[in-house]
Amino acid sequence: MCGNSTRRPSRTFSARALLACLLLASPALLQAQAQPRQLLNYPAIHKPDHAARGMVVSQNQRASEIGAQVLRDGGNAVDAAVATGFALAVLLPRAGNIGGDGYMLLHDAADGRSVAIDYRSMAPAAATLARFTGADGRIQGESAGWKAAGVPGTVAGLALAHRRHGRLPWARLLQPAIALAEDGVVLSRDEAFALDWGRARLARSPAGAGVFLHADGSALREGERLRQPDLAESLRLIARDGEDAFYRGPIAQRLAAAMQRHGGLIGLDDLAGYRAIEREPLRTLYRGREVVTMPPSSGGGASVLEMLNLLEQEDLAAHGAGSAAALHAMAEAIKLAWADRARHAGDPAFVAAPVNGLVSKAYAQARWTSFSATRALDATALTAGDPGPYESPQTTHFSVIDADGNAVSNTFTLGSDFGAGVMAEGTGFLLGNLIGNFSLRAQLAASATPGGTVANALQPGRRPVSSMSPTLVLRDGRAWLVTGSPGGNTIPGTVMQTIVDVVDFGMNIAEATHQPRIHQDMASGRLQVERGFSPDTLRLLEALGHRIESDETIGSTQSLLVAEDGVQGAADPRRPGAGSAAQ
Repeated sequence: MCGNSTRRPSRTFSARALLACLLLASPALLQAQAQPRQLLNYPAIHKPDHAARGMVVSQNQRASEIGAQVLRDGGNAVDAAVATGFALAVLLPRAGNIGGDGYMLLHDAADGRSVAIDYRSMAPAAATLARFTGADGRIQGESAGWKAAGVPGTVAGLALAHRRHGRLPWARLLQPAIALAEDGVVLSRDEAFALDWGRARLARSPAGAGVFLHADGSALREGERLRQPDLAESLRLIARDGEDAFYRGPIAQRLAAAMQRHGGLIGLDDLAGYRAIEREPLRTLYRGREVVTMPPSSGGGASVLEMLNLLEQEDLAAHGAGSAAALHAMAEAIKLAWADRARHAGDPAFVAAPVNGLVSKAYAQARWTSFSATRALDATALTAGDPGPYESPQTTHFSVIDADGNAVSNTFTLGSDFGAGVMAEGTGFLLGNLIGNFSLRAQLAASATPGGTVANALQPGRRPVSSMSPTLVLRDGRAWLVTGSPGGNTIPGTVMQTIVDVVDFGMNIAEATHQPRIHQDMASGRLQVERGFSPDTLRLLEALGHRIESDETIGSTQSLLVAEDGVQGAADPRRPGAGSAAQ
């Protein structure tokens, strides 16, 4: 018995018990004993998923699990990316595809080399400006329907990546997607909502309507099973014969025949002539870390690097995450980089864009002289800079890291949600509306001016500029951060903000994913902001001259970060259904 008891100690009260009472009275001992009973706290509200080895994160949990199983079966990051990509073609018809295009950035841990694979769509031989100019002199037919489709690049891109960098047999990687297409998938609430939203577009072709809509024109509903037998057959042919089945075999023949029937522009020669291209990535150093991203035909990659080079002139960490000063600097960097991209970016086979100048540190320093800490630039009146003197002699994203440190960052798209909204009979896949990514209206205006040119002009065999920007950040030559996003013009700024949040503000990848984002719209001049910013911060931005608009969410990053104890993953909650899966 210890403490202040008034009871008399018994004669059996031992010396050992007395010593225990004296020790318990010691403040140091009391503190030591209290330690295990203290409340367990965590430093961050948002916590990333964790994997001891590798991880896949995508906009669909089932697709991520398929990729992770490939890793567990001995495949590398490229194998997992191929399986994930084909699975998304089945599970995410609004954006996942074999009828669209995209870009893949990969890092080989064995030799430390990073490679960019450009599988952007190409304009068919029959695609001319006149084909899209109506009798009233206005552009038409580029956003939906058969003429809007470019030559798809996804199958060629995934095949090229696997041929040069994969490990497991090609056919093995397509089996999960084939099974999903054949057996069908039960639609979630969000997936059914997307089909209902896009039912008018999906009704543009009988084949597409037959897959996604009921006979009365209503979309398949939540809980119903989406079966895609024609897509399963196309995937089986691709599994057996590789890209030849798509570009020179039975799929090509079905696609070309449908184009001829419905007034489309893609012919057999267009398909047979398509090639994915392996390119050298663009690079810069940001706060001592190497950032690697897509070169043209992507215009987004150069924009990401230019934004980071511009922001390196500012001490963002001192401003603080979410501060008006930091947001103002990021908005101004988006404006300046976007003005340059609109003026200079184009297909490198047709346009000699001054890319090295755009991503140089010296150009960024010169360009940043127009920045004012007290006043916002007018986005609608902003002109491009001249990087020449600085030259030296609805989309979805997924990320993969394997146990060896190989990494893949992949962004691919149908263009708009559900692309052109048309499906060739017997193929089972929607076609992208990537012709609309050419600057057709600017090209039409320039054609009226002698010598007028547009960097992103429509021309047979040409690839339209894209904002897609799959990106890697390397640390000590190894993949550290893998990120990217859908979102059209918002993509480069979204990728930039993710990098800044991790590098400058020390956020974990889940915190960076959940952080509210901004986007500077160049046409309206408005600064678009997500919910979650302090009203006081927004008032400070308005005082600097920013015109604030709060509407929809911005981007949907699917990111991975290599930590000391494994891989951190964060699926972006902005689009329902995203998820990560560990190796």
